[in-house]
Amino acid sequence: MEPNTAEYDLFVDETPLLGEDAELALSAQDRFPAVVSQTLVSQGLMSEEQLARVLATQYGLPYEPLADFRVDPRFYRTISVELMHRHPFVPLGERDEMLVIAMPDPNNFSALDELEMLLKRPLQLAVSTRAAILAALSRSEGSSQTLKEIEAEYRPLLVREDDQGEEVLSVEKIAKDQSSVVRLVDTILLNALQKRVSDIHIEAADHAVHVKFRVDGILSPALDPLDLKLHAPLISRLKVMSELDISERRVPQDGRFRIRMDKKTVDFRVSILPSAFGEDVVLRILDKDYISAGVGELRLDRLGLNPADLRRFRRAITEPYGMVLVTGPTGSGKTTTLYAAMTEINTEDIKIITIEDPVEYQLNGVVQIPVNEKKGLTFARGLRSILRHDPDKIMVGEIRDCETAQIAIQSALTGHLVFTTVHANNAFDVIGRFVNMGIEPYNFVASLNCILAQRLVRTICAACREEIALDPALAIESGLDEQAARGMRFHHGRGCPECHNTGYRGRQTVTEFLDLTDPIKELILDRKPPSEIRARAIAGGMTSLRQAAIDKVRQGVTTLQEINRVTFIEQTREGANAGI
Repeated sequence: MEPNTAEYDLFVDETPLLGEDAELALSAQDRFPAVVSQTLVSQGLMSEEQLARVLATQYGLPYEPLADFRVDPRFYRTISVELMHRHPFVPLGERDEMLVIAMPDPNNFSALDELEMLLKRPLQLAVSTRAAILAALSRSEGSSQTLKEIEAEYRPLLVREDDQGEEVLSVEKIAKDQSSVVRLVDTILLNALQKRVSDIHIEAADHAVHVKFRVDGILSPALDPLDLKLHAPLISRLKVMSELDISERRVPQDGRFRIRMDKKTVDFRVSILPSAFGEDVVLRILDKDYISAGVGELRLDRLGLNPADLRRFRRAITEPYGMVLVTGPTGSGKTTTLYAAMTEINTEDIKIITIEDPVEYQLNGVVQIPVNEKKGLTFARGLRSILRHDPDKIMVGEIRDCETAQIAIQSALTGHLVFTTVHANNAFDVIGRFVNMGIEPYNFVASLNCILAQRLVRTICAACREEIALDPALAIESGLDEQAARGMRFHHGRGCPECHNTGYRGRQTVTEFLDLTDPIKELILDRKPPSEIRARAIAGGMTSLRQAAIDKVRQGVTTLQEINRVTFIEQTREGANAGI
Protein backbone atom coordinates (compact mmCIF):
# COMPACT_ATOMS: atom_id res chain seq x y z
CA MET A 1 0.00 0.00 0.00
CA GLU A 2 1.50 3.35 -1.05
CA PRO A 3 1.56 6.14 1.53
CA ASN A 4 -0.97 8.92 1.07
CA THR A 5 0.61 11.74 -0.97
CA ALA A 6 -0.88 14.45 1.25
CA GLU A 7 0.48 12.73 4.34
CA TYR A 8 3.92 12.42 2.78
CA ASP A 9 3.85 16.12 1.82
CA LEU A 10 2.90 16.94 5.39
CA PHE A 11 6.02 15.14 6.67
CA VAL A 12 8.25 16.83 4.11
CA ASP A 13 6.81 20.26 5.00
CA GLU A 14 7.45 19.64 8.69
CA THR A 15 10.93 18.19 8.18
CA PRO A 16 12.21 19.60 4.89
CA LEU A 17 15.72 18.18 5.36
CA LEU A 18 14.65 14.55 5.29
CA GLY A 19 14.98 14.18 1.53
CA GLU A 20 15.87 10.69 0.31
CA ASP A 21 15.93 9.29 3.86
CA ALA A 22 12.22 9.97 4.24
CA GLU A 23 11.45 8.42 0.86
CA LEU A 24 13.42 5.28 1.76
CA ALA A 25 11.70 5.01 5.14
CA LEU A 26 8.26 5.49 3.60
CA SER A 27 8.85 3.01 0.79
CA ALA A 28 10.07 0.41 3.29
CA GLN A 29 6.72 0.35 5.10
CA ASP A 30 3.27 -0.57 3.86
CA ARG A 31 1.48 1.49 6.48
CA PHE A 32 1.86 5.15 7.31
CA PRO A 33 2.56 6.92 9.63
CA ALA A 34 2.55 4.69 12.74
CA VAL A 35 5.61 2.56 11.93
CA VAL A 36 7.40 4.90 9.55
CA SER A 37 7.18 7.91 11.85
CA GLN A 38 8.78 5.97 14.70
CA THR A 39 11.52 4.87 12.31
CA LEU A 40 12.23 8.50 11.41
CA VAL A 41 12.38 9.48 15.08
CA SER A 42 14.63 6.55 16.03
CA GLN A 43 17.02 7.45 13.20
CA GLY A 44 17.17 11.06 14.37
CA LEU A 45 15.59 12.39 11.17
CA MET A 46 12.86 14.21 13.07
CA SER A 47 12.16 15.07 16.72
CA GLU A 48 9.31 13.79 18.88
CA GLU A 49 7.79 17.27 18.87
CA GLN A 50 7.81 17.43 15.07
CA LEU A 51 6.16 14.01 14.90
CA ALA A 52 3.47 15.01 17.40
CA ARG A 53 2.66 18.18 15.45
CA VAL A 54 2.42 16.22 12.21
CA LEU A 55 0.08 13.63 13.75
CA ALA A 56 -2.08 16.37 15.27
CA THR A 57 -2.44 18.08 11.90
CA GLN A 58 -3.07 14.80 10.09
CA TYR A 59 -5.89 13.73 12.43
CA GLY A 60 -7.31 17.23 12.92
CA LEU A 61 -6.53 17.23 16.65
CA PRO A 62 -5.04 19.96 18.87
CA TYR A 63 -1.35 19.76 19.82
CA GLU A 64 -0.56 20.21 23.53
CA PRO A 65 3.08 21.05 24.50
CA LEU A 66 2.18 20.46 28.21
CA ALA A 67 4.80 23.00 29.37
CA ASP A 68 4.51 23.25 33.18
CA PHE A 69 1.22 21.30 33.01
CA ARG A 70 0.09 19.49 36.17
CA VAL A 71 -2.67 16.91 36.35
CA ASP A 72 -5.74 17.99 38.32
CA PRO A 73 -5.55 16.02 41.62
CA ARG A 74 -9.23 14.98 41.36
CA PHE A 75 -8.39 12.73 38.40
CA TYR A 76 -6.13 10.60 40.62
CA ARG A 77 -9.22 9.49 42.57
CA THR A 78 -10.79 7.87 39.51
CA ILE A 79 -7.88 7.06 37.17
CA SER A 80 -5.04 4.68 38.01
CA VAL A 81 -1.61 6.31 37.87
CA GLU A 82 -0.20 3.01 36.57
CA LEU A 83 -2.68 3.25 33.67
CA MET A 84 -1.49 6.78 32.84
CA HIS A 85 2.12 5.58 32.70
CA ARG A 86 1.39 2.38 30.81
CA HIS A 87 -0.07 3.89 27.63
CA PRO A 88 0.93 6.80 28.41
CA PHE A 89 -1.58 9.68 28.63
CA VAL A 90 -2.62 12.62 30.83
CA PRO A 91 -6.17 13.82 31.49
CA LEU A 92 -6.52 17.47 30.47
CA GLY A 93 -10.11 18.13 31.56
CA GLU A 94 -13.77 17.35 30.88
CA ARG A 95 -15.97 18.65 28.09
CA ASP A 96 -19.60 17.72 27.36
CA GLU A 97 -19.38 14.58 29.51
CA MET A 98 -16.25 13.53 27.60
CA LEU A 99 -12.79 13.11 29.11
CA VAL A 100 -10.12 15.10 27.23
CA ILE A 101 -6.74 13.34 27.21
CA ALA A 102 -3.36 13.93 25.56
CA MET A 103 -1.46 10.94 24.16
CA PRO A 104 1.45 10.51 21.73
CA ASP A 105 -0.21 8.20 19.17
CA PRO A 106 -3.86 8.85 18.25
CA ASN A 107 -3.58 5.91 15.84
CA ASN A 108 -3.28 3.39 18.71
CA PHE A 109 -6.88 2.17 18.57
CA SER A 110 -6.35 -0.82 20.88
CA ALA A 111 -5.16 1.53 23.64
CA LEU A 112 -8.11 3.86 23.06
CA ASP A 113 -10.58 0.99 23.24
CA GLU A 114 -9.03 -0.23 26.49
CA LEU A 115 -9.10 3.26 28.01
CA GLU A 116 -12.73 3.85 27.10
CA MET A 117 -13.66 0.48 28.58
CA LEU A 118 -11.73 1.03 31.82
CA LEU A 119 -12.68 4.68 32.28
CA LYS A 120 -16.30 4.03 31.24
CA ARG A 121 -16.69 7.27 29.34
CA PRO A 122 -16.05 8.59 25.80
CA LEU A 123 -12.70 10.23 25.10
CA GLN A 124 -11.70 13.38 23.24
CA LEU A 125 -8.08 13.39 22.05
CA ALA A 126 -5.19 15.82 21.87
CA VAL A 127 -1.62 14.99 20.81
CA SER A 128 1.60 15.51 22.74
CA THR A 129 5.04 13.88 22.93
CA ARG A 130 5.76 10.88 25.12
CA ALA A 131 8.51 12.83 26.92
CA ALA A 132 6.16 15.74 27.67
CA ILE A 133 3.46 13.40 29.02
CA LEU A 134 5.87 11.56 31.32
CA ALA A 135 7.33 14.89 32.51
CA ALA A 136 3.82 16.18 33.29
CA LEU A 137 3.05 13.04 35.30
CA SER A 138 6.33 13.43 37.19
CA ARG A 139 5.57 17.10 38.01
CA SER A 140 2.03 16.41 39.18
CA GLU A 141 0.89 15.91 42.75
CA GLY A 142 0.22 12.28 42.00
CA SER A 143 3.92 11.56 41.47
CA SER A 144 4.22 10.26 45.02
CA GLN A 145 1.29 7.95 44.30
CA THR A 146 3.06 6.86 41.12
CA LEU A 147 6.18 6.00 43.07
CA LYS A 148 4.17 4.05 45.65
CA GLU A 149 2.60 1.97 42.88
CA ILE A 150 6.02 1.39 41.34
CA GLU A 151 7.29 0.47 44.81
CA ALA A 152 4.71 -2.28 45.06
CA GLU A 153 6.16 -3.93 41.96
CA TYR A 154 9.83 -2.94 42.28
CA ARG A 155 10.39 -2.74 46.00
CA PRO A 156 13.94 -1.54 46.69
CA LEU A 157 15.96 -3.86 48.88
CA LEU A 158 18.94 -2.79 50.90
CA VAL A 159 21.96 -4.98 50.24
CA ARG A 160 24.41 -5.29 53.13
CA GLU A 161 27.69 -7.18 52.99
CA ASP A 162 28.83 -9.21 56.00
CA ASP A 163 31.49 -11.82 56.67
CA GLN A 164 29.21 -14.61 55.44
CA GLY A 165 28.51 -12.90 52.14
CA GLU A 166 25.66 -10.71 50.97
CA GLU A 167 22.56 -10.23 53.10
CA VAL A 168 19.46 -8.78 51.45
CA LEU A 169 17.19 -6.85 53.80
CA SER A 170 13.82 -5.29 53.14
CA VAL A 171 13.72 -1.65 54.10
CA GLU A 172 10.90 -2.19 56.58
CA LYS A 173 12.97 -4.81 58.39
CA ILE A 174 15.61 -2.25 59.43
CA ALA A 175 13.44 0.48 60.96
CA LYS A 176 9.86 -0.62 61.53
CA ASP A 177 9.10 2.36 63.76
CA GLN A 178 10.07 4.80 60.98
CA SER A 179 7.77 3.54 58.24
CA SER A 180 6.83 7.04 57.06
CA VAL A 181 10.49 8.08 56.86
CA VAL A 182 11.34 4.84 55.05
CA ARG A 183 8.71 5.64 52.45
CA LEU A 184 10.05 9.19 52.11
CA VAL A 185 13.62 7.95 51.52
CA ASP A 186 12.38 5.34 49.04
CA THR A 187 10.40 8.00 47.18
CA ILE A 188 13.45 10.28 46.90
CA LEU A 189 15.71 7.45 45.69
CA LEU A 190 13.22 6.08 43.15
CA ASN A 191 12.46 9.55 41.81
CA ALA A 192 16.19 10.22 41.41
CA LEU A 193 16.73 6.96 39.52
CA GLN A 194 13.85 7.75 37.16
CA LYS A 195 15.37 11.14 36.30
CA ARG A 196 18.97 9.88 35.84
CA VAL A 197 20.24 12.07 38.69
CA SER A 198 23.96 12.01 39.53
CA ASP A 199 23.76 13.44 43.08
CA ILE A 200 21.07 13.96 45.73
CA HIS A 201 21.56 16.88 48.15
CA ILE A 202 19.63 17.06 51.44
CA GLU A 203 20.23 20.43 53.13
CA ALA A 204 18.94 21.73 56.46
CA ALA A 205 17.82 25.37 56.72
CA ASP A 206 16.41 27.38 59.63
CA HIS A 207 12.76 26.45 58.96
CA ALA A 208 12.78 23.64 56.38
CA VAL A 209 14.70 20.78 54.75
CA HIS A 210 15.55 21.15 51.06
CA VAL A 211 16.03 18.17 48.71
CA LYS A 212 17.84 18.90 45.44
CA PHE A 213 18.85 16.81 42.41
CA ARG A 214 21.92 17.36 40.24
CA VAL A 215 21.24 16.60 36.57
CA ASP A 216 23.87 17.34 33.90
CA GLY A 217 25.91 19.14 36.54
CA ILE A 218 23.15 21.58 37.58
CA LEU A 219 21.28 21.57 40.91
CA SER A 220 17.51 22.06 41.01
CA PRO A 221 14.82 21.52 43.69
CA ALA A 222 13.45 17.98 43.68
CA LEU A 223 10.61 18.42 46.18
CA ASP A 224 8.79 21.18 47.97
CA PRO A 225 10.60 22.11 51.21
CA LEU A 226 10.05 19.46 53.89
CA ASP A 227 9.04 20.13 57.49
CA LEU A 228 12.08 20.56 59.73
CA LYS A 229 10.83 17.84 62.09
CA LEU A 230 11.56 15.29 59.32
CA HIS A 231 15.25 16.20 59.24
CA ALA A 232 16.52 14.11 62.18
CA PRO A 233 14.70 10.86 61.27
CA LEU A 234 15.62 11.33 57.58
CA ILE A 235 19.34 11.61 58.43
CA SER A 236 19.08 8.71 60.88
CA ARG A 237 17.49 6.53 58.20
CA LEU A 238 20.32 7.25 55.76
CA LYS A 239 22.91 6.55 58.50
CA VAL A 240 21.29 3.18 59.24
CA MET A 241 21.38 2.29 55.54
CA SER A 242 25.05 3.35 55.31
CA GLU A 243 26.08 1.64 58.59
CA LEU A 244 27.21 4.93 60.14
CA ASP A 245 27.07 6.12 63.76
CA ILE A 246 23.57 7.48 64.43
CA SER A 247 24.61 9.13 67.71
CA GLU A 248 27.50 11.11 66.18
CA ARG A 249 26.35 14.47 64.80
CA ARG A 250 29.41 16.69 65.27
CA VAL A 251 31.95 15.25 62.82
CA PRO A 252 31.73 14.34 59.11
CA GLN A 253 30.97 10.73 58.20
CA ASP A 254 31.28 8.85 54.90
CA GLY A 255 29.65 5.57 53.96
CA ARG A 256 27.87 3.72 51.22
CA PHE A 257 24.94 1.43 50.64
CA ARG A 258 23.46 -0.54 47.80
CA ILE A 259 19.84 -1.09 46.83
CA ARG A 260 18.46 -3.80 44.59
CA MET A 261 15.40 -2.92 42.56
CA ASP A 262 13.94 -5.72 40.45
CA LYS A 263 17.10 -7.11 38.75
CA LYS A 264 19.09 -3.89 38.94
CA THR A 265 21.62 -3.00 41.65
CA VAL A 266 22.51 0.65 42.33
CA ASP A 267 25.35 1.89 44.56
CA PHE A 268 25.10 5.08 46.64
CA ARG A 269 28.07 6.88 48.19
CA VAL A 270 27.00 8.92 51.23
CA SER A 271 28.75 11.92 52.75
CA ILE A 272 27.36 13.59 55.90
CA LEU A 273 28.62 16.99 57.02
CA PRO A 274 27.58 19.02 60.10
CA SER A 275 26.25 22.50 59.28
CA ALA A 276 24.81 25.46 61.20
CA PHE A 277 21.23 24.11 61.09
CA GLY A 278 21.99 20.39 61.28
CA GLU A 279 23.64 17.70 59.19
CA ASP A 280 23.71 17.98 55.39
CA VAL A 281 23.87 14.87 53.20
CA VAL A 282 25.06 14.28 49.63
CA LEU A 283 24.42 10.94 47.93
CA ARG A 284 26.39 10.11 44.76
CA ILE A 285 24.44 7.65 42.59
CA LEU A 286 26.27 4.95 40.64
CA ASP A 287 23.64 3.23 38.50
CA LYS A 288 25.94 0.60 37.00
CA ASP A 289 23.31 -0.96 34.73
CA TYR A 290 22.49 2.41 33.17
CA ILE A 291 26.15 3.43 32.87
CA SER A 292 27.25 0.08 31.48
CA ALA A 293 24.46 -0.07 28.91
CA GLY A 294 26.43 2.07 26.45
CA VAL A 295 29.97 1.22 27.49
CA GLY A 296 30.34 -1.42 24.80
CA GLU A 297 29.85 1.30 22.20
CA LEU A 298 31.80 3.96 24.11
CA ARG A 299 34.44 5.59 21.93
CA LEU A 300 36.58 8.68 22.33
CA ASP A 301 35.09 10.32 19.24
CA ARG A 302 31.67 10.32 20.95
CA LEU A 303 32.82 12.43 23.89
CA GLY A 304 33.21 15.71 22.02
CA LEU A 305 37.01 16.12 21.97
CA ASN A 306 38.24 18.51 19.28
CA PRO A 307 39.87 16.70 16.31
CA ALA A 308 43.45 17.73 17.15
CA ASP A 309 43.24 16.61 20.79
CA LEU A 310 41.46 13.41 19.77
CA ARG A 311 44.23 12.51 17.33
CA ARG A 312 47.00 13.23 19.86
CA PHE A 313 45.26 11.42 22.72
CA ARG A 314 44.67 8.32 20.57
CA ARG A 315 48.36 8.29 19.72
CA ALA A 316 49.27 8.54 23.43
CA ILE A 317 47.06 5.61 24.51
CA THR A 318 48.66 3.29 21.98
CA GLU A 319 52.21 3.85 23.26
CA PRO A 320 53.87 0.67 24.64
CA TYR A 321 54.54 2.14 28.10
CA GLY A 322 54.33 5.37 30.09
CA MET A 323 51.60 7.26 31.95
CA VAL A 324 48.42 8.75 30.47
CA LEU A 325 47.04 11.21 33.01
CA VAL A 326 43.57 12.81 32.93
CA THR A 327 42.81 15.71 35.25
CA GLY A 328 39.86 17.86 36.22
CA PRO A 329 37.47 18.49 39.12
CA THR A 330 35.03 15.94 40.50
CA GLY A 331 32.29 15.17 37.99
CA SER A 332 34.22 16.35 34.93
CA GLY A 333 34.05 12.98 33.14
CA LYS A 334 37.62 11.76 33.80
CA THR A 335 36.59 8.14 34.42
CA THR A 336 34.40 8.07 31.31
CA THR A 337 37.32 9.30 29.19
CA LEU A 338 39.66 6.64 30.58
CA TYR A 339 37.10 3.90 29.97
CA ALA A 340 36.55 5.10 26.43
CA ALA A 341 40.33 4.94 25.92
CA MET A 342 40.59 1.41 27.34
CA THR A 343 37.60 0.26 25.29
CA GLU A 344 39.44 1.30 22.13
CA ILE A 345 42.66 -0.54 22.99
CA ASN A 346 41.06 -3.58 24.67
CA THR A 347 41.96 -6.65 22.59
CA GLU A 348 42.34 -10.34 23.38
CA ASP A 349 46.13 -10.26 23.20
CA ILE A 350 46.64 -7.82 26.10
CA LYS A 351 45.75 -7.94 29.80
CA ILE A 352 44.20 -4.89 31.44
CA ILE A 353 43.77 -4.60 35.23
CA THR A 354 42.11 -1.69 37.01
CA ILE A 355 41.87 -0.63 40.65
CA GLU A 356 39.06 1.82 41.35
CA ASP A 357 37.03 3.37 44.16
CA PRO A 358 34.44 2.14 43.31
CA VAL A 359 34.21 0.15 40.05
CA GLU A 360 31.80 2.33 38.08
CA TYR A 361 31.70 0.58 34.68
CA GLN A 362 31.85 -3.10 33.79
CA LEU A 363 34.19 -3.92 30.90
CA ASN A 364 34.37 -7.33 29.26
CA GLY A 365 37.81 -8.92 29.37
CA VAL A 366 39.15 -6.48 31.99
CA VAL A 367 40.09 -7.46 35.56
CA GLN A 368 38.56 -4.78 37.82
CA ILE A 369 39.43 -4.46 41.52
CA PRO A 370 37.42 -2.27 43.94
CA VAL A 371 39.27 -0.43 46.71
CA ASN A 372 38.23 -1.55 50.20
CA GLU A 373 40.00 0.62 52.76
CA LYS A 374 38.14 -1.00 55.68
CA LYS A 375 39.81 -4.29 54.76
CA GLY A 376 43.16 -2.64 54.05
CA LEU A 377 42.95 -2.73 50.23
CA THR A 378 44.19 0.75 49.30
CA PHE A 379 45.26 2.03 45.89
CA ALA A 380 48.95 1.56 46.80
CA ARG A 381 48.56 -1.98 48.20
CA GLY A 382 46.34 -3.06 45.32
CA LEU A 383 48.72 -1.61 42.74
CA ARG A 384 51.62 -3.60 44.17
CA SER A 385 49.62 -6.81 43.84
CA ILE A 386 48.49 -5.91 40.31
CA LEU A 387 52.11 -5.76 39.13
CA ARG A 388 52.58 -9.42 40.13
CA HIS A 389 49.76 -10.43 37.76
CA ASP A 390 51.70 -9.51 34.61
CA PRO A 391 49.39 -6.80 33.17
CA ASP A 392 50.06 -4.92 29.94
CA LYS A 393 47.87 -1.93 30.79
CA ILE A 394 46.90 -0.67 34.24
CA MET A 395 44.28 1.83 35.34
CA VAL A 396 44.59 3.49 38.76
CA GLY A 397 41.32 5.27 39.59
CA GLU A 398 43.02 8.21 41.30
CA ILE A 399 46.45 9.22 42.60
CA ARG A 400 45.86 10.61 46.09
CA ASP A 401 49.20 10.25 47.88
CA CYS A 402 52.94 10.01 47.37
CA GLU A 403 53.07 6.21 47.78
CA THR A 404 50.51 5.56 45.02
CA ALA A 405 52.23 8.12 42.78
CA GLN A 406 55.64 6.46 43.27
CA ILE A 407 54.33 2.98 42.42
CA ALA A 408 52.40 4.25 39.37
CA ILE A 409 55.48 6.07 38.05
CA GLN A 410 57.66 3.02 38.66
CA SER A 411 55.13 0.88 36.77
CA ALA A 412 55.21 3.28 33.83
CA LEU A 413 59.01 3.23 33.78
CA THR A 414 59.19 -0.59 33.80
CA GLY A 415 57.18 -1.32 30.66
CA HIS A 416 53.52 -0.80 31.61
CA LEU A 417 51.05 1.71 30.17
CA VAL A 418 49.36 3.33 33.18
CA PHE A 419 46.06 5.24 32.96
CA THR A 420 45.23 7.40 35.97
CA THR A 421 43.58 10.61 37.19
CA VAL A 422 44.49 13.41 39.58
CA HIS A 423 42.52 16.43 40.74
CA ALA A 424 43.88 19.69 39.31
CA ASN A 425 42.43 22.76 37.59
CA ASN A 426 44.41 22.44 34.36
CA ALA A 427 47.19 20.46 32.71
CA PHE A 428 49.94 22.67 34.18
CA ASP A 429 48.74 22.50 37.80
CA VAL A 430 49.32 18.73 37.67
CA ILE A 431 53.07 19.31 37.60
CA GLY A 432 52.92 21.27 40.84
CA ARG A 433 50.68 18.63 42.45
CA PHE A 434 53.24 15.87 41.85
CA VAL A 435 56.15 18.02 42.99
CA ASN A 436 54.25 18.87 46.21
CA MET A 437 53.70 15.14 46.79
CA GLY A 438 57.47 14.77 46.95
CA ILE A 439 57.96 13.26 43.49
CA GLU A 440 61.25 14.04 41.80
CA PRO A 441 60.58 15.96 38.56
CA TYR A 442 62.98 13.70 36.62
CA ASN A 443 61.01 10.53 37.41
CA PHE A 444 57.70 12.24 36.78
CA VAL A 445 58.77 13.66 33.41
CA ALA A 446 60.42 10.42 32.31
CA SER A 447 57.24 8.40 32.90
CA LEU A 448 54.59 10.81 31.60
CA ASN A 449 53.27 10.58 28.02
CA CYS A 450 50.60 13.26 28.19
CA ILE A 451 48.19 15.22 30.41
CA LEU A 452 44.57 15.70 29.36
CA ALA A 453 42.63 18.32 31.33
CA GLN A 454 38.88 18.38 30.75
CA ARG A 455 35.50 19.87 31.68
CA LEU A 456 31.91 19.01 30.78
CA VAL A 457 29.62 21.60 29.17
CA ARG A 458 25.89 21.18 28.70
CA THR A 459 24.80 20.97 25.07
CA ILE A 460 21.88 22.89 23.60
CA CYS A 461 18.72 20.78 23.25
CA ALA A 462 18.38 19.72 19.61
CA ALA A 463 14.56 19.90 19.77
CA CYS A 464 14.39 23.62 20.67
CA ARG A 465 17.74 24.98 19.43
CA GLU A 466 17.51 28.35 17.68
CA GLU A 467 19.85 31.13 16.54
CA ILE A 468 19.98 34.34 18.58
CA ALA A 469 21.53 37.77 18.16
CA LEU A 470 24.84 38.68 19.77
CA ASP A 471 24.59 40.24 23.22
CA PRO A 472 27.48 42.77 23.25
CA ALA A 473 27.56 42.94 27.06
CA LEU A 474 27.80 39.15 27.31
CA ALA A 475 30.54 39.07 24.66
CA ILE A 476 32.63 41.58 26.64
CA GLU A 477 31.95 39.71 29.89
CA SER A 478 33.12 36.50 28.19
CA GLY A 479 36.44 38.07 27.16
CA LEU A 480 35.61 38.20 23.43
CA ASP A 481 36.57 41.07 21.18
CA GLU A 482 33.18 42.54 20.18
CA GLN A 483 34.18 43.25 16.58
CA ALA A 484 35.52 39.74 16.00
CA ALA A 485 32.54 38.18 17.83
CA ARG A 486 30.13 39.74 15.32
CA GLY A 487 31.33 37.16 12.80
CA MET A 488 30.20 34.31 15.05
CA ARG A 489 26.71 32.77 15.15
CA PHE A 490 25.19 32.20 18.58
CA HIS A 491 22.46 29.74 19.57
CA HIS A 492 20.43 28.79 22.60
CA GLY A 493 17.61 26.45 23.57
CA ARG A 494 14.26 28.17 24.10
CA GLY A 495 13.08 25.34 26.40
CA CYS A 496 10.76 22.44 25.62
CA PRO A 497 9.39 19.28 27.31
CA GLU A 498 12.26 17.16 25.99
CA CYS A 499 14.81 19.22 27.96
CA HIS A 500 12.46 19.98 30.90
CA ASN A 501 12.44 23.64 29.74
CA THR A 502 16.14 24.10 30.57
CA GLY A 503 17.30 24.59 26.97
CA TYR A 504 20.05 21.99 27.49
CA ARG A 505 20.14 18.24 27.05
CA GLY A 506 23.27 16.11 27.53
CA ARG A 507 26.90 17.15 27.92
CA GLN A 508 30.12 17.15 25.90
CA THR A 509 33.79 17.31 26.82
CA VAL A 510 36.09 20.29 26.34
CA THR A 511 39.77 19.41 26.65
CA GLU A 512 43.29 20.79 27.01
CA PHE A 513 45.92 18.32 25.82
CA LEU A 514 49.53 18.78 26.96
CA ASP A 515 51.89 16.56 24.95
CA LEU A 516 55.13 15.94 26.87
CA THR A 517 57.48 16.79 24.03
CA ASP A 518 61.22 17.19 24.63
CA PRO A 519 61.07 21.04 24.84
CA ILE A 520 58.24 20.84 27.41
CA LYS A 521 60.14 18.23 29.45
CA GLU A 522 63.24 20.44 29.47
CA LEU A 523 61.23 23.39 30.79
CA ILE A 524 59.76 21.24 33.58
CA LEU A 525 63.19 19.86 34.57
CA ASP A 526 64.57 23.41 34.63
CA ARG A 527 61.68 24.26 37.02
CA LYS A 528 60.40 27.04 34.78
CA PRO A 529 57.17 28.78 35.92
CA PRO A 530 53.87 27.33 34.61
CA SER A 531 53.18 30.50 32.61
CA GLU A 532 56.32 29.94 30.53
CA ILE A 533 55.53 26.25 30.00
CA ARG A 534 51.98 27.18 28.99
CA ALA A 535 53.17 29.81 26.48
CA ARG A 536 55.52 27.24 24.90
CA ALA A 537 52.73 24.63 24.71
CA ILE A 538 50.29 27.07 23.06
CA ALA A 539 52.99 28.09 20.59
CA GLY A 540 53.37 24.38 19.81
CA GLY A 541 49.68 24.04 18.92
CA MET A 542 47.98 23.28 22.25
CA THR A 543 44.32 24.25 22.49
CA SER A 544 43.46 25.68 25.92
CA LEU A 545 40.28 24.73 27.79
CA ARG A 546 38.82 28.18 27.16
CA GLN A 547 39.61 28.09 23.47
CA ALA A 548 38.08 24.60 23.14
CA ALA A 549 34.95 25.85 24.93
CA ILE A 550 34.60 28.87 22.63
CA ASP A 551 34.96 26.55 19.64
CA LYS A 552 31.89 24.70 20.97
CA VAL A 553 29.99 28.00 21.02
CA ARG A 554 31.08 28.75 17.46
CA GLN A 555 29.81 25.32 16.35
CA GLY A 556 26.41 25.94 17.96
CA VAL A 557 26.91 23.14 20.50
CA THR A 558 26.62 25.24 23.67
CA THR A 559 26.26 28.83 24.92
CA LEU A 560 28.54 31.55 26.26
CA GLN A 561 26.74 31.41 29.62
CA GLU A 562 27.54 27.70 29.91
CA ILE A 563 31.24 27.97 29.07
CA ASN A 564 31.57 30.90 31.49
CA ARG A 565 30.20 28.59 34.17
CA VAL A 566 32.83 25.87 33.71
CA THR A 567 35.99 27.59 32.35
CA PHE A 568 38.02 30.63 33.40
CA ILE A 569 37.89 33.68 31.15
CA GLU A 570 41.40 34.18 29.80
CA GLN A 571 42.56 37.72 30.37
CA THR A 572 45.73 37.52 28.29
CA ARG A 573 45.72 38.88 24.77
CA GLU A 574 46.90 35.52 23.38
CA GLY A 575 44.12 33.62 25.19
CA ALA A 576 41.33 35.98 24.15
CA ASN A 577 42.43 36.11 20.53
CA ALA A 578 42.81 32.35 20.44
CA GLY A 579 39.18 32.02 21.46
CA ILE A 580 38.01 34.03 18.48
